[in-house]
Amino acid sequence: MTEEISEKPKAGKRPHGLGRGLSALLGDVTREEPIAPAVGAGAQLKAIQSIEIALIHPHPEQPRRHFDEGALQELAESIGKRGVIQPIIVRPHGGGFQIVAGERRWRAAQRAQLHRIPAIVRDFDEAETLEIALVENIQREDLNPIEEAEAYRKLIGQFHHSQDALARLVGKSRSHIANLMRLLDLPDTVQQAVTENRLSMGHARALIGAPDCESMARTVEHKGLSVRDTEALVRRARKGDPASEAPSRTTSAGGKDADIAALEQHLADILGLKVDIDHGEDGAAAGVLTLRYSTLDQLDMLCQRLTGERI
Repeated sequence: MTEEISEKPKAGKRPHGLGRGLSALLGDVTREEPIAPAVGAGAQLKAIQSIEIALIHPHPEQPRRHFDEGALQELAESIGKRGVIQPIIVRPHGGGFQIVAGERRWRAAQRAQLHRIPAIVRDFDEAETLEIALVENIQREDLNPIEEAEAYRKLIGQFHHSQDALARLVGKSRSHIANLMRLLDLPDTVQQAVTENRLSMGHARALIGAPDCESMARTVEHKGLSVRDTEALVRRARKGDPASEAPSRTTSAGGKDADIAALEQHLADILGLKVDIDHGEDGAAAGVLTLRYSTLDQLDMLCQRLTGERI
């Protein structure tokens, strides 16, 4: 399994305004330069260069924290046979280079006992570095919901991005970003369960603000409850609380079937877009699935996921 993206869009394949993503942030990249650059001012920016792995170190604020050992070993074996096809992105830092995007490839290359790795050298500041790392991981769907939420929080808190600006940057809806950041209100043990994929984002959202949240999360995990069952469990636990009388998101004002409403929310959580499912009358042979986007970047992201194409 390789972890690759194409930095160069295919000529004539995209209408103007689409396919921005990393290319818009990185700019054009020139041909590969086989000679390793000198560190510092002499480093040739924008070219693909061969750099000693020992000169490269990861960024301490990399959004991705969890690396699956099995997948990492599989990538290392692929790199050992074929080499690193897609260069990583680095910036000059501290007498060497700091990774902006591609830490997983760098780790796998070390396991494959490579001494050099292809890299694009760019002079990014701290905010740009985090933006690039976040966009790259989201485009590859590598971040778990907690890692993604923490990256959004850092961009908002430390670099003063608004939720609207982040939505445009990553091609997600503003509500998706807001909902993800609410996950950070959960206890650490519940966040860890989401990070380790023992609980889904849907489960976690249902547990936000629940009484004795940690105990309830253990019950959900051990019994293998569905998201709908988890929501029902939380509602029962809140009985007697006036706030619990408000309609849940699975019972819409129009009386939509709870399972359909839950599926809509599940798809919306994955895509970061508003999803509407019209299942039709009972016994109908077909229904309608509607995905709503508000920007060309969101449309581009959706096209990538439907076709499997990477920017």
